[in-house]
Amino acid sequence: MQAHKAHYLQLRPHDALPDLKHLAPFMAVVVIDDDSDEMWRWDVARWLVDSGCRFMLAWGKECASWNEAVEDAALEAANYEDVAPEHSVLTTAHEDEDLDEVFWFARHRASHPALRFTTAVILHVAVRGRPDELLAQFADA
Repeated sequence: MQAHKAHYLQLRPHDALPDLKHLAPFMAVVVIDDDSDEMWRWDVARWLVDSGCRFMLAWGKECASWNEAVEDAALEAANYEDVAPEHSVLTTAHEDEDLDEVFWFARHRASHPALRFTTAVILHVAVRGRPDELLAQFADA
């Protein structure tokens, strides 16, 4: 079992993106409750990679598109070249699973070939936040 200090961050579609580099390297569980357009999704993907996200798990609306955006952002950040293992970004999409299962996987099974994560960011793409509920759900997983 990995120890994770969880941080909750709610983003409304088109919100400004805060600095998360002090948390790097980190795992992000992106919980998508509301629709977002493709351009903003790509901006968020680039920001996640640039901020130090090295494992991203996507769950919710259009999670496969979020997964693809982060994969592409990681390739773009590396100029489409091979990267050192500690800079590789792993992604998963969980469209057919319950959020409890995704949180459990993030806490107990998600692993990176070169890093051990101590920090998880629950990135909640939503107009209405649920910080207490999602942090408790993650802690109980």
